[in-house]
Amino acid sequence: MPTVAVIGASRKRSKYGNRAVRAYLRQGWTVYPINPNEREVEGIATFASLADVPGTIDRASLYVPAAVGITLLASIKQKQIAEVWVNPGAESDELIAEAERLGLNTIQACSIVDIGERP
Repeated sequence: MPTVAVIGASRKRSKYGNRAVRAYLRQGWTVYPINPNEREVEGIATFASLADVPGTIDRASLYVPAAVGITLLASIKQKQIAEVWVNPGAESDELIAEAERLGLNTIQACSIVDIGERP
């Protein structure tokens, strides 16, 4: 079963950070919601950071502003996450340049669409 860290997961069902959690769950993924300000999202306990997630993660999906996302790239590399999805609104030239500098496999697209769902 593939695993995904939804970075910027939210309890607010209208936010894409929540829609992504629900979409991945429907598609059978193991979901790790990442948000230091939430206790749980869709009934799943959240993690304050990627470092708190036990084991490996196949994919990280960013739903945070680029200024926040860029600060998380080193921890994504340290966790050896295979794919980093930079969703619309989470990108910036600086974030992409830093991800490339770190050698991260970065995809700029909607990860919800990628798994066959409609956001």
